[in-house]
Amino acid sequence: MIDMSVRLDHIIIPARDKKSSAEFLARLLGVEVGAQVGPFVPVRTGNGVTLDYMDSRDFRWHHCAFLVSEEEFDAIFARIRQEEVPYQADPDGGGAGEINRRDGGRGVYFDDPNGHRMEVLTVPYGGWR
Repeated sequence: MIDMSVRLDHIIIPARDKKSSAEFLARLLGVEVGAQVGPFVPVRTGNGVTLDYMDSRDFRWHHCAFLVSEEEFDAIFARIRQEEVPYQADPDGGGAGEINRRDGGRGVYFDDPNGHRMEVLTVPYGGWR
């Protein structure tokens, strides 16, 4: 049985330059960058999850997927193209310059300045809600 009271609150995202990474993601998603709190520069999503960027020289890349509406996807995808951010249809980098249409929605992958693989999608894969 799944306890539905368990919710993700925040995740720490290591970066070579936390401020520029947070600003990059916030700009593309159309959200605000919060004021620095301790070593973290936060980017808060609409469902209350915060991505806390922290400077680090030793890290492995993360993958973060953002579920958005069709309208939000259009706006985010327009900013990705406007800023000439390379994007792909697949998580392994396949489908360069394309989006995917899995499960009746749309999705796109792009890397942030530190090599984290970000994703924006309109329908959860596999029908999960």
